[in-house]
Amino acid sequence: MTVEIIRGATTKPAATDELVRFFSGATDLDGQLILGFPNLGGQADDATPDALWLSQEYGPVLFDLVEGTEVGNFERRQEDLFRLFQARLFQNRALVQRRKLLVEPKVVTFAPGTSIARFEDEVIAANASNMREAIKALGHQELDEELFQHLLSSAQTISSIRRARQTRVVAKEDSRGAKLLQLESSIATLDNRQHHAVIETIDGVQRIRGLAGSGKTIILALKAAYLHGRHPDWRIAVTFYTRALKEQFRQLITTFCVEQSGVEPDWDRIHIINAWGGRGGPERTGIYKQFCDANDATYYDFQAAANEFGKGDAFTKIVRAALDETSSSKKIYDVILVDEAQDFPPEFLRMCYLMLGEERRLVYAYDELQSLTGAGLPDPGAIFGLTADGEPLVSFEPSSYDLGARRDIVLEKCYRNSRPVLVSAHGIGFGTARKARSVDEIGLVQMFDQPKLWRDIGYHVAGGDLLPGHPVTLARSPESSPQFLEAHSPQDDLIQFKVFDSQAEQYEWVASEIERNLTEDELRHDDIMVINPNPFTARSNLGPLRKGLIDRNIANHLAGVDLSADIFFAPEHESITFTGINRAKGNEAGMVYVVNAHEGNDERRNLAVVRNRLFTAITRSKAWVRICGVGPEMESLAEEFEAVKKAKFQLSFDYPTDEQRDLLRIVHREVSKVEDEQIVEAGTAFRQFIDGVRSGQLYREDLPKDLLDELKDLLDREENG
Repeated sequence: MTVEIIRGATTKPAATDELVRFFSGATDLDGQLILGFPNLGGQADDATPDALWLSQEYGPVLFDLVEGTEVGNFERRQEDLFRLFQARLFQNRALVQRRKLLVEPKVVTFAPGTSIARFEDEVIAANASNMREAIKALGHQELDEELFQHLLSSAQTISSIRRARQTRVVAKEDSRGAKLLQLESSIATLDNRQHHAVIETIDGVQRIRGLAGSGKTIILALKAAYLHGRHPDWRIAVTFYTRALKEQFRQLITTFCVEQSGVEPDWDRIHIINAWGGRGGPERTGIYKQFCDANDATYYDFQAAANEFGKGDAFTKIVRAALDETSSSKKIYDVILVDEAQDFPPEFLRMCYLMLGEERRLVYAYDELQSLTGAGLPDPGAIFGLTADGEPLVSFEPSSYDLGARRDIVLEKCYRNSRPVLVSAHGIGFGTARKARSVDEIGLVQMFDQPKLWRDIGYHVAGGDLLPGHPVTLARSPESSPQFLEAHSPQDDLIQFKVFDSQAEQYEWVASEIERNLTEDELRHDDIMVINPNPFTARSNLGPLRKGLIDRNIANHLAGVDLSADIFFAPEHESITFTGINRAKGNEAGMVYVVNAHEGNDERRNLAVVRNRLFTAITRSKAWVRICGVGPEMESLAEEFEAVKKAKFQLSFDYPTDEQRDLLRIVHREVSKVEDEQIVEAGTAFRQFIDGVRSGQLYREDLPKDLLDELKDLLDREENG
């Protein structure tokens, strides 16, 4: 037997370390030890347990830790902890019978720097040398497995943060609104792994990887609020790629702080801040702007950056320039949490790292398939740099110093998308059923370099081998994709691909469906999202559809344009949200319409970006999604979906070899407009020369021999690796 240790933030490091040493060496004990438990009550001065041990043999045990030699009024502290934790347990009906709790909370004061020893029935206090005697004094409770799971659930439910944006009222038991109400109730609380991710804290860099819908944004918000509660003097920053997330973060952090302490957060200490930032005071500043101000580096606003570096990757270049100008960065924050890290250049993460002083408390969350640039994050050595000995400054390998907290957290369970929706999105994103369109293609659009990542995100091998060069079939289990997410509706209703002959026909169908959603299905306006995946055509494409809704007296708005840039949904206006893919990220809706999904599907270059946009759009849905498009390219996408559906929503494909993955990265990479023009121009020149030689109008000798030799040498080297 062993005790699982969840290492949270603590204000009593010495006593905490002694407690961890005891439980690490107590191989005869079981259960889970949570260090740095959140506030138990709803008032700022309520008691907060320094640790909580949950055991089938001993039940729930709260620890009051003493740092130093003065124990103070520990009996009063124990009374407060008992009273508040008992109140929490009473909220779970499964733990109550005949108005009495089926489990009995116990409280232990642990003061390793003293000689204390009290082992009475009601008051237990111990030091490091007599802790074993204190455990015996607790008495055995011997909880059965079912009762213990209810205890774990009650203890680990630190927030019901996923509740709906507003109260939902339904009249029909089988309407979409009623189904959505049931879904929202079922996913209202954090699961065990998400609970761990919120609490586990280290000094250093921590990353959180997870699927779309695994709760990364919620976890970061709760983690920020949790750390703010444990360390109110820390300066904490939360930053993100999608500006529309700002208000969402503010609401989540406020809700959690009020739940845990009864007071709103101190916004002078916790900052929800843009990545770039502009001039104009605290409300407009950003991480990059603060770095430049603190270190006297040249600051570029958006227009100046575009003029100097071009619009394509201006942010990457200005961040790089600021880092180059800075020899030793000044500390600005104690903690920085970064959401949507896959959309930032690695240099931005390094900038955050340098703003944190010696502790380097940086937490970043990402899902590489949601990258809107097509580029994944490099290894930590490439992001954060190397030591003088050539070793990475940052490693995600477990460290004994962390005493149980994980540096690398993977969230494999998806609490937004049903299994059919998520598997279809992965199939489209990776192109697992795509047919090759040229002799040098294998059909796939992109693939993880490390096959084990499929297991990390909740897939298991249902057939074949998960090895490069081998055929494999991947499936999701009920543990990683809960059954209730798909049980509410027939599979054919969860996800549909719709092919139309024209945009006008597409828009007429979508407008009619939205009208039905509002008038018959009992969906609210903020239950519906319309996404145009191509960010460059969103405004022009969505105009006719928006007008079609206005003609039906259905209000709508374009996110980031018609309302504040920080507002995405507008429930108070009863308005349907229309959006491009960039602002859609981080948001979700019960019914999602993806329109003009065909755009870019005929591209060879940039195809990984196009497919990532589609993946991101599809995974905004927490119940139903309609992927709509026009013409042959939409038919091709629908055929890929039908192949995944026919395989019972499993992914079957040949895992690419190293050489094939390298080719995918080149063939489907993102290129700028200028680069694309250069490629087309070079291809045209090659084609003209080849056609000229074949027709007899040109000869090989028309090109200088050294140029032909150089071309031949280049092609030979490429072919031979």
